[in-house]
Amino acid sequence: MFVNEPHELVSVNQEVFDKIKFDDRGLIPAIAQDVRTGQVLMLAYVNRESLARTLETGLATYWSRSRQELWTKGLTSGHIQRVKRILLDCDLDAVLYQVEQVGPACHTGRRSCFFHDLEEGKQLNKSE
Repeated sequence: MFVNEPHELVSVNQEVFDKIKFDDRGLIPAIAQDVRTGQVLMLAYVNRESLARTLETGLATYWSRSRQELWTKGLTSGHIQRVKRILLDCDLDAVLYQVEQVGPACHTGRRSCFFHDLEEGKQLNKSE
């Protein structure tokens, strides 16, 4: 499914939506990926309501486990994620948002939250 512009209604396959396997807390992991480059930007969690809100608005909306509330990426920072496509994995227990990222995705100011390299002494550049 594609979301072209915020507030554009999206036709959802309700049968697939109803089969999503949320965990005992009502959550599944959500990976945000740059739709143009394929770079993995971040990992967060969604519940049924945040996924529905994402579909309604076209903006990536997640569930904050620490604050116990919905949050739309970038509402305060301006670093929004316009969702272009949503994919579910084979087990229907994880979601991939392919997004157009405005500004950095990471709260550290980096493009991606994935910058620590397990190889000793290595760290990716801030722009990576």
